[in-house]
Amino acid sequence: MSELLWDVVGVFNWVVLVYFVLLNGVYLATSIFAFGALKRYSLRLRSLDLTDLITSAGAPPISLIAPAYNEEVTCVESVRSLLTIEYPDYEILVVNDGSTDRTVERLTEAFEFEPATRIPTAALATAGVNRVLRSRTHPSLWLIDKENGGKADALNAGLNYCYTPFFCAMDADSILEPQALIRIVRPFLEDASTVAAGGILRIANGCTVERGRIVEVALPNNLLAQFQVLEYLRVFLAGRMGWAALDATLIISGAFGMFRRSSVVDVGGYATDTVGEDMELIVRLHRHGYENGTPHRIHFVPDPVAWTECPESLGVLARQRDRWQRGLFQSLTRHKRMLLNPKYGRVGLLAFPYFFFLEMLGPVIELGGYLSFTATIIAGRADWVVVAAFLAVAIIFGGVLSLSAVALEELSFRRYPRLADLLKLFVLAGLENFGFRQMNAWWRVKGTVSAVRGIQGWGKMTRKGFEVQTDEEAA
Repeated sequence: MSELLWDVVGVFNWVVLVYFVLLNGVYLATSIFAFGALKRYSLRLRSLDLTDLITSAGAPPISLIAPAYNEEVTCVESVRSLLTIEYPDYEILVVNDGSTDRTVERLTEAFEFEPATRIPTAALATAGVNRVLRSRTHPSLWLIDKENGGKADALNAGLNYCYTPFFCAMDADSILEPQALIRIVRPFLEDASTVAAGGILRIANGCTVERGRIVEVALPNNLLAQFQVLEYLRVFLAGRMGWAALDATLIISGAFGMFRRSSVVDVGGYATDTVGEDMELIVRLHRHGYENGTPHRIHFVPDPVAWTECPESLGVLARQRDRWQRGLFQSLTRHKRMLLNPKYGRVGLLAFPYFFFLEMLGPVIELGGYLSFTATIIAGRADWVVVAAFLAVAIIFGGVLSLSAVALEELSFRRYPRLADLLKLFVLAGLENFGFRQMNAWWRVKGTVSAVRGIQGWGKMTRKGFEVQTDEEAA
């Protein structure tokens, strides 16, 4: 390599170092904000009876919209969990999005669905609806059987048949805790400007499910799933809680979020031309509110309210991360006029630049950094001060931030009662920097390339199903 090229590599190494300083610096800041917000939230919960709040403020009716595509392994347990929710007035709309497996058959066998009449209340464009079914055993449970159009299309179909002022969008393979709706509806009762609220997701792999409820919480046996447990704690408790404290929430997970129905219909429902329909909707709600001068708040509820199955194979996880990165790219580039634009408040000046430069473009810099630092070390041309700083910021500082996420979990909700599980999470905080993080960067780079090429589609997402405990085992 020529001296000029080595000079370029040296400059790029400095760019990589600055990237990691900024990335981990933002995580540190959001962790600090999250700590304060979680402390205030916990103190408030001790003096607030959620049941009394619902009784005094009234329980607005809610529709749960659960799109399902080839969910035969988990759909019955998930629906059973929805039927056990402690909320006085809600209904469930399962939307079968043209499944090619036995999803409809399994649901029909378990809940005795039969043809019924339900008049649409909105006219969002969707793939054709073949029939509407209602459970004989649970009158509040409906099944909308439609042609395949994708998750966003299925959510829009559910919105068309939604009769309530609020709806909860979720995945058909998620399990909600009994007080999930009571907790996530609270921001709407306390703040009339609330248009959306997101809940926290936790990994169900390794947990035991009985009659649609998580009865035993434990870490998965699969190492890949264990890394994702740590990742989810960091993303939700240290990341999204911190952004919510700054009133700059830009993402609500599609696996569990509550929305004001009229606000979503006003902006045209979910976009069907992106694989990141959840984030795109939140960005569009912000944009609509700022551009029309309409007060709007988007909250995050840190209670452990939804459990989901994560991938346990490299192939499925790679496809998931590729899709997540494509969705991020599509949402941010579609609404790029918000970038560093004071018209859009803290979202435009803080959240949007972070996600644009550090999350969307960052994986290319990160992966390139691993390669460039390795090349300079092998060639004997490394600036060891820069290398030491890189290791300190990228690995040691990153590990400390992961440890802080575990600490936030322990100080707030303590969902992992076993000391061995907590110790394992602390160990994983160090181990994830040696392989898992680099693979994740590679998958996200591929997702960025896929987005530039205009590739759509989700890819095959294989589910193993929850560990279900039988009545005999429970006894």
